[in-house]
This record gives sequence, structure tokens and C-alpha cells, in this order.
Amino acid sequence: MKSHVTRAAPLLALAISLSSAAHAADAEDQSTIIVTAPQLTDAAEARAAKTPGGTDVVSYEDYADKSIVSLRDTLAFSPGVYLQPRYGQEVRLSIRGSGLSRGFHMRGITLLQDGVPINLADDNGDFQELEPIFFDHLEVYRGANALRFGSGTLGGAINGVTPTGRTAEGVYLRADAGSFSMLRGLVSAGVASDAVDAWGAVSADTSDGDRDHAGRRSFRFHSNVGLRLSDAVSTRFYASFNNINQQLPGALTYDQALTTPKMANPGSAAGDQQRDIDSLRLQNRTTFDFGSATLEVGGFVNAKSLFHPIFQVIDQKSTDVGSFARLDYAAGPVELTLGGELRHGSTKAKQFVNISGSRGALTFDADQKAQTASLYGEVRVRPVPQLSLIAGGVYADGWRKRHVNFSTSPATDGRVDLDAFSPKFGLLFEPSSRMQIFANYSRSAEFPGFGEVFQTIGTPPTSAVVSAIRPQRAWTAEIGTRGSAGTAHWDLALYRSTLTGEMLQFSTNSSIPAATFNADRTLHQGIEAALELNFAPWVRLRQIYTYSDFRFRGDSQFGNNRLPVVPKHVYRAELRLGSEALHVAPNVEWVPEGPYADYRNLVRTPGYALIGITGGARITDGIDAFVDVRNITGKKAIGDISATINASVTPTANPAIYYPVERRAISAGLRARF
Repeated sequence: MKSHVTRAAPLLALAISLSSAAHAADAEDQSTIIVTAPQLTDAAEARAAKTPGGTDVVSYEDYADKSIVSLRDTLAFSPGVYLQPRYGQEVRLSIRGSGLSRGFHMRGITLLQDGVPINLADDNGDFQELEPIFFDHLEVYRGANALRFGSGTLGGAINGVTPTGRTAEGVYLRADAGSFSMLRGLVSAGVASDAVDAWGAVSADTSDGDRDHAGRRSFRFHSNVGLRLSDAVSTRFYASFNNINQQLPGALTYDQALTTPKMANPGSAAGDQQRDIDSLRLQNRTTFDFGSATLEVGGFVNAKSLFHPIFQVIDQKSTDVGSFARLDYAAGPVELTLGGELRHGSTKAKQFVNISGSRGALTFDADQKAQTASLYGEVRVRPVPQLSLIAGGVYADGWRKRHVNFSTSPATDGRVDLDAFSPKFGLLFEPSSRMQIFANYSRSAEFPGFGEVFQTIGTPPTSAVVSAIRPQRAWTAEIGTRGSAGTAHWDLALYRSTLTGEMLQFSTNSSIPAATFNADRTLHQGIEAALELNFAPWVRLRQIYTYSDFRFRGDSQFGNNRLPVVPKHVYRAELRLGSEALHVAPNVEWVPEGPYADYRNLVRTPGYALIGITGGARITDGIDAFVDVRNITGKKAIGDISATINASVTPTANPAIYYPVERRAISAGLRARF
């Protein structure tokens, strides 16, 4: 079934194009994108404008001409968001240095779809379950600015919002084909009446990947149905299904990444390492409109199966259930937000000997349970029309526990209880209708997940509870401005976060009791900047610049060394020339100097510049073509790193911790709307 769907979508769009080309008319300014009405994006931008800190809203049209594989393709021009591909849909996702030590998945960011978290109850998650090609827009709230989502983490929150039958009526088709045998298709449709609307989409893709043993295949479905029960009450039901199969090429040594980036890690290929996910999410959001107050309540259930052959075959089946409520009140100069969320999850976690990617003998069997709950509130007062004063906070608590049913090596049961309160204070000054100046001071807290609470330590190795692990906490000061003047639109934020207990992942040795532990004091500070210049209706220059200074502070082992993984400077730019009828947009990503790979600061990766170009043209009314060319020069460089203590290359130490940047790739496709 998946194979047929994957092949059918591109062929269908191509047939439509060929049958219509003979009747081409003058191009009209009518974009063939997944959405037809901007209401959702406009409302999101209005909410972001009330936030005294770093936020932005990314609309679908901002990345419509790209081959949309991962969040990297959607958020490349979101200031402060650091994204580096590892392979396929796996990317390094970090905001303000969140999850630096994680060489896999992510940590420290709340991911949501339509306002409902997809993170598991222990706060870990797979961002591959967010399908960017479905989204109407994405909302990015950096750091404590994500309070409205109940998030209190260092990184903040990213919310992907899908269309509805009212914002995307009609049929929409999209098809991509390109390098490395890539095929990708999307079919969506929306309908609406006075009381009911419905939208649904199916996507499928397949690719051999730009490295050996990096093939992927996916099939996804998402839908929602909205009901207007009365003038004051409406409800919406959501359903998502993901079938994702991804081979893992693994990390390479320094020399391999820079000279033979196509190769796979020999161990990854020999063990047929992969990460295969089947997930089903059902959720509901019901809204009560009382005029000056709006109440949203809902619930969700996420069922997920993970088959993950790596050093062993990790076989997990998890179920997460949750509920949430949010009250927004606005009257005169006072606005108030109150909310809460509860997530409870259970996981049947098994491990087997990895026999070329298949299950061998059972080595581990445990029942894992987690719960995370939060209460949050924020009040916004306007003493004068130009000034808003904001105060709020998030209280979160939770626990992680495990019962071991079977283990071939020593393993212990255990439980860790966690809690934290994170206050926030801010102000928003608007000297004119087109300019804002903001400042805030906030605390964040990040709870450890199963991977940090239960670790293999000691000699002989024992899978034990690390009861000493504690939440990572930070105080962050932020100032900035956003607005527009003449041809310029800007977004600028400067922040400084002082952390205690940052969770850093080291390779276990005799001096470190666990693979992940709490550091003493660290510092994350930086600049997040975006500048867009519209010189004419047919000339637009987009730019973002991120400065990241992450380091230890007087550490007994590492002094004031820089933290690895994220480079100090990252600059991206895109110059768009033309109109909807015909346009091209060359782009560049420049990292002048690569980051350190280790905590001892012995090895630094080289800088690089990647050049690409996208373009689009109107074939006929309702049908557009687009092209996406990446890494035109075929630059060989290191994009992401799995941090280690000592990365020096010696005859006895040559760590495979590096991921090469994407190789040269060309893709093209068609979009059609009826």
C-alpha cells in the first residue's frame, strides 16, 4: 500500500500538469500552497506580538519552494533556532543551547501539534512525528516566552499548526522528485459548511539518502473535523498516523566526514541500525467563548511503537494520555492567562541482542512509567497604551519510575520525584504601531527523562537509578526589539542564561559516575537576529544571524572552556528575485568557524559555506512548478557532532562522533490547487 501511494502522488500531479500546459494563461497572484486563507497565521502573529521576548511565526509560503523533509527546511530562517541535519529527517534541534549533549533525538524543547504536546510523558520525543509538509504555519517561542504552551524549558516551544476545512478548502496536490531516488507526494482536501468543516491529508516519501545505509520510507495521515455546537461552543477532533522507517548511517571519524561523507559507519551498517516508528495520535480541543473570556479544554492519547536496532535492538511500546485546560481573559487594560496540563505515560521497554538488525535473545524487560504536570499563569497590564507589564510563572512536578521484569545483567528498580517553579517578569513598550521594545527576566527548569534517570554505570555495568540527577535550572535575562520601518523588517533579541545543573552527556569513565550528569555552573548567552529587506515588490533579502557563546563557569575539570556542538556564528541569507509568475532565490549558509567537538576544547571542526538556490514558476492557473538545489559546490564539511570529553585524534583514539553536511542534491516538483 505504501509503495503504491508513494508512486501515485507524483504521477498524478505530473499528469495534471501535462494536461493543463496547453491551456496556460497569464499568471495571476494566486499562490498554490496548502492554505487558502490566512486567518490562522494572522491570529498567531497577533498572539506573538503580545509576547515580551523572542518569538516568530513561520508561514507555509516561506518554505513552499523547498523539498520539505524535516524541520530544518521549515525553520531555516527562524532566528535563534539551530538546526543541522544528521540524516533523513533526523536533525540537531536546539534553541539557546538546549540539549547540547544529546547526540540523538532532542531535549529541552516542547514540541506541539495544534497546541497539543507530542513529547512523551518523560519530556523526550521524536520530532520526526511532526510532518512539516502538512502545516499551515509554525509558531516558535524561544525560552520562557513559551509560557503560553505551559513550557518552562531553556529552549522553549515549537507548535506546528495544521489547516482546517475553513482555511484550506478544495483539493491540494504536491509532488517532489530528486537526487538519491527521492520521491515525495502529498494529497490534501478541505470542505466546510456553516456548522461543520473537515480537512485531511496523506503524504508519502521514499529516498535512498545521501549516505550509504540512510534510506527512508514514510507514510503519514492527518485529519481534523470541527463542529460549531452553538455561537459560544465549538470543538475539533484530530487524528494522526505515522509510519516512519529510517536506516541509520551513524557518525564518522573526523577524516571520514571530511573526505568520504557518503560512507556509513561500519558498525551501523553491520548491525543494520535503524529507527522505525508507528504512532497514532488522537486529540480533541473544545472552546467556550464567553465574550471577554475564552476557555479551551481537551485531551489526547498517543500510542507509539519503536523498533530501534542500535547496539542492541530497542523495542518499545508506549501509551501517553493527557488533558489540558487554558483560560484567556481580556477586559480593558488587563489580560490574564491561566492553564494546566497533565501527561501520564507507560512504556513496555525491551532490549534484544542485535543480530544484523533482527531480535536475538532477550536481554532486558522493564515497565517504565512517567508523569509530568504543570500549572501556569500570566497577567498582562497596560498602565498606559504604549506599555505592557507582564508577570507569570510555571509550576511543574512529575516522577519517573521503573520496574525491571528481566535483565541478563544487574538492574535495579527505582523512582525519582521532581518539581520546580519558574517565574517570569517582562515588559513590552510600543513607541509606535510598527515598533516594539521588550525585556524579560525568567527562570526555566528541565526535568530528566528515562535516559537520564536510568543509566548503565559501574563495573560490572549495572542498569541503575541515578537518584542524584536533578532538574537543570537557569535564570535568563533578555532584551530586544522587533518591527518595521520603510523597506526593513527586523527581529533582534539578546539573552544571557546562567545555568546550574546543566545535563551534559559524557562517555562514562572512572572519574564520572554516569553517562549524563549535572554540571555545576554554565553560561549560555547570545544574539538572535533577523533582518528582511524588501527593496521592491520583486526583490526581497532575508537574513538571520545567531551568535552563541556557551561555556563552563569555573568548572573544576574544564575551567571556562566552551561547550561543544554549536558554533559561535551562523549566518543565513536568501535573495528572492521575481514574482509568483517566475522567481529564483539563491541562498547561503555560512559558519565562519566550526564549534569544538569536545569538552576539553582540543578539536574544532572547520568552518564552511553552503550555497543553494530555489525557484518557482506558474505553469497555468492553479499549477506551479518549483526547484530546490542544495550545496551546489559539493562542499565537504562537518555539520553536527556528538560531544565527547576528548576528541583528539591519536593512534589509539579516533572517535566516530561527526556527521557530514548534506551532499549536493537537486529536487523539483509541482503544486496544484483545485
